Amino acid sequence: MSHTAEWKIRLYLFEEEGTTKARVVLDTGTTSLTGHGTAHCNPRDTDVPEIGDELAAGRALHDLAGQLVETAERDIGGMGAPAAGRESRPSVGWPM
Repeated sequence: MSHTAEWKIRLYLFEEEGTTKARVVLDTGTTSLTGHGTAHCNPRDTDVPEIGDELAAGRALHDLAGQLVETAERDIGGMGAPAAGRESRPSVGWPM
């Protein structure tokens, strides 16, 4: 079964009172998911905005990834397949 799809992702970064905030929006054409992330600058740290951007964006993408996995697991369960418990899967890497 061949399948090709294009999903659009928009990443928004903004700063408020020493906190970098990120919002990432995924548009699949049929649904939309939004992930959020933040990064706080310690007042003693050197001001390097790129680091806050990277952390906030990474956290927003991580949030979005979790939502995608949860959605897929719900969809699998809705098709009558047994849901796999999170404990049975490795947290990193391929199963051995």
